[in-house]
Amino acid sequence: MGSRRRARQFALQAMYQADLMGISAMDSLNHLWTGHLDGEGLIEGAAPDSEEVEFAQRLVAGAIEDLDALDVLIEECSTNWRLARMPIVDRNILRLAAFEMKHCADIPANVSVNEAVELAKQFGTADSRAFVNGIVDRMGRQLGRLDPDRRRKR
Repeated sequence: MGSRRRARQFALQAMYQADLMGISAMDSLNHLWTGHLDGEGLIEGAAPDSEEVEFAQRLVAGAIEDLDALDVLIEECSTNWRLARMPIVDRNILRLAAFEMKHCADIPANVSVNEAVELAKQFGTADSRAFVNGIVDRMGRQLGRLDPDRRRKR
């Protein structure tokens, strides 16, 4: 059974590799699929199913297509952090979350926030969780996907 969480993990790995190595994110994702079929996947477990492949491709293709605008949104919502200074993992988690919030009306914004935080906990540093949570929350409020008073209600 496919899971969007695993699909997000695959998308993040592809975006990370592409960013780190200066290659196409879609090529990176295709190499990831090939690695899983060959038993050399980076994420343990079964090979991705068709739903995971489809959702990961949707995320990567969409994020790459709107990359410049997503990067502007991320920088607008970060305080004293230019994109180039952000850790590569965090930067790509933010890109995927920004794409979801901006272009995926079928995904509730709070799900995008929670999934970004989970990716940050799993793949980032000790500081990634709070860093990603703060920026994704601001992006959601700026895009009108989250309640502007959300922080005060907690």
